Amino acid sequence: MSVAASLTALLEAWEAGDVATAPMVARWREAAGAAGLPPRFLEVLEQVLSAAESADLAGGESCSFSRTDLVENLRTWLAHARAKAPSLG
Repeated sequence: MSVAASLTALLEAWEAGDVATAPMVARWREAAGAAGLPPRFLEVLEQVLSAAESADLAGGESCSFSRTDLVENLRTWLAHARAKAPSLG
């Protein structure tokens, strides 16, 4: 399974509530760091992952961050990152 497929499966599990936020965020950070992406990609990902952590602390859905929006943002980020870093698969 490619890194991108693994991240997508993890994201889907998180969206369904089957995986906690902390391990999902940790795996995405790890994969992005190992992919050799430009710093701007890592900055954008960090913003989205920080929002996911904040929403989790606020009880899952906060007035600022919806899980649905965060999932969509992560999917979009992954699509762009795959184009930039073929190692993501």
